[in-house]
Amino acid sequence: MAQQVTIIGLGLIGGSLGLALKRWSRENQDALRVVGFDGDVSKQNKASRMGAIDASEWSLGKAVANADIVIVATPVQAMRDVFADIAEDLKPGTIVTDTGSTKVDVVKWASELLPTTVSFVGGHPMAGGSESLDAASADLFADATWVICPAVSASDEAVRNVLGIVAATGAESYFVDPVEHDSYVAAVSHLPFIAAAAMVNAVTEDTSWRDMQTLAASGFKDTTRLALGSPEMHRDIALTNRESIVRWIDQYIDELRAMQHELQGGGDELAETMFGRFERAQDARARLEVATRRSDEAMSESQKELAKDGFSDQMSRMFFGGFRRKKGGDDRNADR
Repeated sequence: MAQQVTIIGLGLIGGSLGLALKRWSRENQDALRVVGFDGDVSKQNKASRMGAIDASEWSLGKAVANADIVIVATPVQAMRDVFADIAEDLKPGTIVTDTGSTKVDVVKWASELLPTTVSFVGGHPMAGGSESLDAASADLFADATWVICPAVSASDEAVRNVLGIVAATGAESYFVDPVEHDSYVAAVSHLPFIAAAAMVNAVTEDTSWRDMQTLAASGFKDTTRLALGSPEMHRDIALTNRESIVRWIDQYIDELRAMQHELQGGGDELAETMFGRFERAQDARARLEVATRRSDEAMSESQKELAKDGFSDQMSRMFFGGFRRKKGGDDRNADR
Protein backbone atom coordinates (compact mmCIF):
# COMPACT_ATOMS: atom_id res chain seq x y z
CA MET A 1 0.00 0.00 0.00
CA ALA A 2 1.35 3.40 -0.96
CA GLN A 3 2.45 5.67 1.87
CA GLN A 4 0.90 9.14 1.96
CA VAL A 5 2.96 12.32 1.99
CA THR A 6 0.97 15.52 2.46
CA ILE A 7 2.56 18.79 1.38
CA ILE A 8 1.07 21.94 2.89
CA GLY A 9 1.97 25.00 0.82
CA LEU A 10 2.37 24.69 -2.94
CA GLY A 11 4.80 27.41 -3.90
CA LEU A 12 8.24 26.84 -5.40
CA ILE A 13 9.45 24.58 -2.57
CA GLY A 14 6.23 22.61 -2.07
CA GLY A 15 5.70 22.16 -5.80
CA SER A 16 9.29 21.08 -6.38
CA LEU A 17 9.06 18.63 -3.49
CA GLY A 18 5.96 17.12 -5.03
CA LEU A 19 7.64 16.76 -8.43
CA ALA A 20 10.77 15.20 -6.91
CA LEU A 21 8.83 12.74 -4.74
CA LYS A 22 6.48 11.82 -7.56
CA ARG A 23 9.45 11.06 -9.80
CA TRP A 24 11.04 8.93 -7.10
CA SER A 25 7.74 7.15 -6.51
CA ARG A 26 7.33 6.26 -10.20
CA GLU A 27 10.80 4.73 -10.16
CA ASN A 28 9.87 2.69 -7.07
CA GLN A 29 6.60 0.94 -7.90
CA ASP A 30 4.40 3.96 -7.06
CA ALA A 31 5.36 3.69 -3.39
CA LEU A 32 4.00 7.13 -2.51
CA ARG A 33 0.72 8.98 -2.74
CA VAL A 34 1.38 12.73 -2.65
CA VAL A 35 -1.47 14.92 -1.42
CA GLY A 36 -1.26 18.70 -1.67
CA PHE A 37 -2.99 21.52 0.18
CA ASP A 38 -2.78 25.28 -0.24
CA GLY A 39 -5.03 28.09 0.88
CA ASP A 40 -4.99 29.27 -2.72
CA VAL A 41 -7.11 26.70 -4.56
CA SER A 42 -5.66 27.76 -7.92
CA LYS A 43 -2.26 26.51 -6.73
CA GLN A 44 -3.75 23.13 -5.89
CA ASN A 45 -5.21 22.90 -9.38
CA LYS A 46 -1.95 24.00 -11.00
CA ALA A 47 0.11 21.53 -8.92
CA SER A 48 -2.21 18.76 -10.02
CA ARG A 49 -1.88 19.70 -13.70
CA MET A 50 1.91 19.82 -13.32
CA GLY A 51 1.95 16.31 -11.90
CA ALA A 52 3.36 17.48 -8.55
CA ILE A 53 0.54 15.87 -6.53
CA ASP A 54 -1.78 12.91 -6.89
CA ALA A 55 -4.68 14.60 -5.13
CA SER A 56 -5.67 17.70 -3.19
CA GLU A 57 -8.16 18.39 -0.41
CA TRP A 58 -10.40 21.37 0.26
CA SER A 59 -9.97 20.86 4.00
CA LEU A 60 -6.61 21.02 5.76
CA GLY A 61 -7.81 18.47 8.30
CA LYS A 62 -8.71 15.98 5.58
CA ALA A 63 -5.40 16.59 3.82
CA VAL A 64 -3.41 15.39 6.85
CA ALA A 65 -5.81 12.84 8.36
CA ASN A 66 -4.29 9.82 6.58
CA ALA A 67 -0.78 11.18 6.13
CA ASP A 68 2.29 9.21 7.17
CA ILE A 69 4.48 12.29 6.66
CA VAL A 70 3.35 15.92 6.60
CA ILE A 71 5.67 18.52 5.05
CA VAL A 72 4.83 22.12 5.95
CA ALA A 73 6.17 24.32 3.14
CA THR A 74 4.40 27.59 4.00
CA PRO A 75 6.01 30.93 4.91
CA VAL A 76 7.59 30.67 8.38
CA GLN A 77 5.11 32.95 10.17
CA ALA A 78 2.22 30.79 8.94
CA MET A 79 3.68 27.58 10.41
CA ARG A 80 2.51 28.26 13.94
CA ASP A 81 -1.12 28.44 12.79
CA VAL A 82 -0.66 25.36 10.59
CA PHE A 83 0.64 23.33 13.53
CA ALA A 84 -2.31 24.44 15.65
CA ASP A 85 -4.81 23.69 12.88
CA ILE A 86 -3.57 20.17 12.09
CA ALA A 87 -2.83 18.99 15.64
CA GLU A 88 -6.18 17.27 16.23
CA ASP A 89 -6.26 15.60 12.82
CA LEU A 90 -2.88 13.86 12.82
CA LYS A 91 -2.95 10.14 13.41
CA PRO A 92 -0.56 8.69 16.02
CA GLY A 93 2.87 8.04 14.57
CA THR A 94 2.68 10.74 11.91
CA ILE A 95 5.97 12.46 11.10
CA VAL A 96 5.85 16.23 10.62
CA THR A 97 8.67 18.19 9.03
CA ASP A 98 9.01 21.65 7.50
CA THR A 99 11.05 23.66 5.01
CA GLY A 100 11.30 26.93 6.95
CA SER A 101 14.27 29.26 6.64
CA THR A 102 14.56 29.67 10.42
CA LYS A 103 14.44 26.90 12.97
CA VAL A 104 14.43 28.04 16.63
CA ASP A 105 10.88 29.40 16.61
CA VAL A 106 9.57 26.63 14.35
CA VAL A 107 10.93 23.84 16.57
CA LYS A 108 9.51 25.62 19.62
CA TRP A 109 6.06 25.99 18.02
CA ALA A 110 6.04 22.32 17.03
CA SER A 111 6.91 21.29 20.59
CA GLU A 112 4.14 23.46 22.02
CA LEU A 113 1.36 22.74 19.54
CA LEU A 114 1.76 19.28 18.02
CA PRO A 115 0.56 16.23 19.97
CA THR A 116 3.10 14.02 21.71
CA THR A 117 1.95 11.11 19.56
CA VAL A 118 3.71 12.54 16.49
CA SER A 119 7.37 13.27 15.77
CA PHE A 120 8.66 16.60 14.50
CA VAL A 121 11.88 16.84 12.52
CA GLY A 122 12.76 20.38 11.47
CA GLY A 123 14.16 20.87 7.98
CA HIS A 124 15.49 23.60 5.70
CA PRO A 125 16.47 22.94 2.08
CA MET A 126 19.11 25.47 1.05
CA ALA A 127 17.64 25.92 -2.40
CA GLY A 128 15.23 28.18 -4.21
CA GLY A 129 14.95 31.66 -5.57
CA SER A 130 11.61 32.55 -7.03
CA GLU A 131 8.54 31.81 -4.91
CA SER A 132 6.40 30.95 -7.92
CA LEU A 133 4.94 27.49 -8.43
CA ASP A 134 5.56 28.06 -12.12
CA ALA A 135 9.30 27.75 -11.43
CA ALA A 136 8.96 24.41 -9.59
CA SER A 137 11.36 21.68 -10.70
CA ALA A 138 12.01 18.09 -9.65
CA ASP A 139 15.73 18.94 -9.77
CA LEU A 140 15.56 22.03 -7.52
CA PHE A 141 17.16 20.22 -4.57
CA ALA A 142 19.74 18.20 -6.50
CA ASP A 143 23.10 18.43 -4.67
CA ALA A 144 21.72 21.09 -2.30
CA THR A 145 22.30 21.02 1.45
CA TRP A 146 19.19 20.14 3.45
CA VAL A 147 19.46 21.08 7.11
CA ILE A 148 17.97 18.65 9.64
CA CYS A 149 17.03 19.83 13.16
CA PRO A 150 15.12 17.06 14.95
CA ALA A 151 13.04 17.91 17.99
CA VAL A 152 14.36 16.29 21.17
CA SER A 153 11.29 14.02 21.27
CA ALA A 154 11.58 12.86 17.62
CA SER A 155 12.03 9.12 17.19
CA ASP A 156 14.98 7.59 15.37
CA GLU A 157 12.54 6.16 12.82
CA ALA A 158 11.12 9.63 12.17
CA VAL A 159 14.59 11.03 11.55
CA ARG A 160 15.40 8.15 9.18
CA ASN A 161 12.23 8.77 7.23
CA VAL A 162 12.96 12.47 6.81
CA LEU A 163 16.47 11.55 5.67
CA GLY A 164 14.74 9.35 3.11
CA ILE A 165 12.70 12.31 1.88
CA VAL A 166 15.88 14.36 1.54
CA ALA A 167 17.73 11.61 -0.32
CA ALA A 168 14.76 11.09 -2.66
CA THR A 169 15.06 14.71 -3.78
CA GLY A 170 18.79 14.39 -4.47
CA ALA A 171 19.82 16.69 -1.61
CA GLU A 172 22.46 16.08 1.07
CA SER A 173 21.44 16.04 4.75
CA TYR A 174 23.27 18.21 7.28
CA PHE A 175 22.49 17.98 11.01
CA VAL A 176 22.79 21.18 13.04
CA ASP A 177 21.42 22.64 16.26
CA PRO A 178 18.52 25.10 15.66
CA VAL A 179 20.33 27.99 17.38
CA GLU A 180 23.48 27.42 15.34
CA HIS A 181 21.39 27.08 12.19
CA ASP A 182 19.72 30.44 12.68
CA SER A 183 23.05 32.14 13.36
CA TYR A 184 24.73 30.57 10.33
CA VAL A 185 21.96 31.33 7.84
CA ALA A 186 21.65 34.87 9.19
CA ALA A 187 25.20 35.40 7.92
CA VAL A 188 25.18 33.52 4.62
CA SER A 189 21.55 33.91 3.55
CA HIS A 190 19.63 36.59 5.43
CA LEU A 191 22.34 39.27 5.56
CA PRO A 192 22.95 39.09 1.78
CA PHE A 193 19.25 39.70 1.14
CA ILE A 194 19.11 42.62 3.57
CA ALA A 195 22.27 44.10 2.06
CA ALA A 196 20.80 43.79 -1.44
CA ALA A 197 17.50 45.34 -0.39
CA ALA A 198 19.28 48.19 1.43
CA MET A 199 21.45 48.89 -1.60
CA VAL A 200 18.46 49.00 -3.95
CA ASN A 201 16.55 51.34 -1.64
CA ALA A 202 19.58 53.60 -1.08
CA VAL A 203 20.30 53.98 -4.77
CA THR A 204 16.83 54.01 -6.32
CA GLU A 205 15.42 56.52 -3.83
CA ASP A 206 18.09 59.05 -4.76
CA THR A 207 16.89 61.90 -6.97
CA SER A 208 19.46 60.95 -9.62
CA TRP A 209 18.14 57.40 -10.09
CA ARG A 210 16.10 58.23 -13.19
CA ASP A 211 19.27 59.25 -14.97
CA MET A 212 21.70 56.76 -13.47
CA GLN A 213 19.55 53.66 -14.00
CA THR A 214 20.56 53.55 -17.66
CA LEU A 215 24.11 52.86 -16.41
CA ALA A 216 23.04 50.01 -14.08
CA ALA A 217 24.72 46.97 -15.60
CA SER A 218 25.86 43.56 -14.38
CA GLY A 219 27.64 44.84 -11.26
CA PHE A 220 24.54 46.45 -9.77
CA LYS A 221 22.15 43.82 -11.09
CA ASP A 222 24.20 40.84 -9.87
CA THR A 223 24.80 42.38 -6.45
CA THR A 224 21.13 43.22 -5.93
CA ARG A 225 19.52 40.15 -7.52
CA LEU A 226 18.42 38.85 -4.10
CA ALA A 227 16.20 41.90 -3.64
CA LEU A 228 13.84 40.25 -6.14
CA GLY A 229 13.01 37.65 -3.47
CA SER A 230 9.61 37.33 -1.83
CA PRO A 231 8.93 40.23 0.57
CA GLU A 232 6.58 38.00 2.56
CA MET A 233 9.17 35.25 3.00
CA HIS A 234 11.93 37.64 4.02
CA ARG A 235 9.64 39.54 6.37
CA ASP A 236 8.94 36.26 8.17
CA ILE A 237 12.65 35.45 8.25
CA ALA A 238 13.44 38.84 9.77
CA LEU A 239 10.71 38.48 12.42
CA THR A 240 11.82 35.00 13.49
CA ASN A 241 15.58 35.56 13.41
CA ARG A 242 16.01 39.13 14.61
CA GLU A 243 18.85 38.68 17.10
CA SER A 244 21.12 36.75 14.74
CA ILE A 245 20.44 39.10 11.83
CA VAL A 246 21.14 42.19 13.96
CA ARG A 247 24.45 40.69 15.05
CA TRP A 248 25.58 40.17 11.45
CA ILE A 249 24.29 43.59 10.35
CA ASP A 250 26.48 45.10 13.09
CA GLN A 251 29.48 43.19 11.83
CA TYR A 252 28.77 44.21 8.23
CA ILE A 253 28.38 47.86 9.24
CA ASP A 254 31.69 47.71 11.13
CA GLU A 255 33.42 46.55 7.96
CA LEU A 256 31.77 49.27 5.86
CA ARG A 257 32.61 51.91 8.47
CA ALA A 258 36.24 50.84 8.46
CA MET A 259 36.36 51.25 4.68
CA GLN A 260 34.57 54.59 4.94
CA HIS A 261 37.03 55.95 7.50
CA GLU A 262 39.99 54.80 5.46
CA LEU A 263 38.63 56.51 2.35
CA GLN A 264 37.87 59.70 4.27
CA GLY A 265 41.30 59.74 5.87
CA GLY A 266 43.17 59.30 2.63
CA GLY A 267 46.92 59.42 3.12
CA ASP A 268 49.84 57.74 1.43
CA GLU A 269 48.82 54.29 2.69
CA LEU A 270 45.25 54.37 1.37
CA ALA A 271 45.99 52.55 -1.88
CA GLU A 272 47.83 49.77 -0.04
CA THR A 273 45.14 49.51 2.66
CA MET A 274 42.26 49.25 0.21
CA PHE A 275 44.18 46.81 -1.96
CA GLY A 276 44.74 44.64 1.13
CA ARG A 277 41.03 44.59 1.98
CA PHE A 278 39.99 43.74 -1.55
CA GLU A 279 42.70 41.07 -1.85
CA ARG A 280 41.57 39.38 1.40
CA ALA A 281 38.00 39.38 0.12
CA GLN A 282 39.07 37.94 -3.20
CA ASP A 283 41.08 35.18 -1.54
CA ALA A 284 38.25 34.25 0.84
CA ARG A 285 35.74 34.15 -2.02
CA ALA A 286 38.10 32.05 -4.13
CA ARG A 287 38.54 29.57 -1.27
CA LEU A 288 34.76 29.24 -1.04
CA GLU A 289 34.62 28.52 -4.77
CA VAL A 290 37.27 25.78 -4.44
CA ALA A 291 35.58 24.27 -1.38
CA THR A 292 32.23 24.21 -3.18
CA ARG A 293 33.75 22.53 -6.22
CA ARG A 294 35.46 19.89 -4.09
CA SER A 295 32.24 19.27 -2.20
CA ASP A 296 30.34 18.83 -5.47
CA GLU A 297 32.98 16.37 -6.71
CA ALA A 298 32.83 14.40 -3.45
CA MET A 299 29.04 14.26 -3.62
CA SER A 300 29.27 13.05 -7.21
CA GLU A 301 31.61 10.25 -6.18
CA SER A 302 29.29 9.37 -3.30
CA GLN A 303 26.35 9.14 -5.69
CA LYS A 304 28.37 6.86 -7.97
CA GLU A 305 29.01 4.53 -5.04
CA LEU A 306 25.32 4.55 -4.17
CA ALA A 307 24.51 3.68 -7.77
CA LYS A 308 26.86 0.69 -7.62
CA ASP A 309 25.16 -0.61 -4.49
CA GLY A 310 21.65 -0.03 -5.80
CA PHE A 311 20.38 3.37 -4.79
CA SER A 312 16.71 2.41 -4.98
CA ASP A 313 17.20 -0.57 -2.68
CA GLN A 314 19.08 1.52 -0.12
CA MET A 315 16.42 4.21 -0.27
CA SER A 316 13.66 1.66 0.16
CA ARG A 317 15.25 0.39 3.35
CA MET A 318 15.55 3.94 4.70
CA PHE A 319 12.43 5.64 3.42
CA PHE A 320 9.34 4.83 5.50
CA GLY A 321 11.15 2.04 7.29
CA GLY A 322 11.43 -0.16 4.21
CA PHE A 323 7.99 0.00 2.60
CA ARG A 324 9.07 -1.87 -0.50
CA ARG A 325 8.74 -5.49 0.50
CA LYS A 326 10.04 -8.21 -1.74
CA LYS A 327 7.43 -9.64 -4.04
CA GLY A 328 6.10 -12.91 -2.74
CA GLY A 329 7.97 -12.51 0.53
CA ASP A 330 6.57 -13.09 4.00
CA ASP A 331 5.70 -9.68 5.40
CA ARG A 332 4.54 -10.77 8.82
CA ASN A 333 7.66 -9.33 10.43
CA ALA A 334 7.87 -6.27 8.20
CA ASP A 335 7.84 -2.79 9.69
CA ARG A 336 4.34 -1.46 10.10
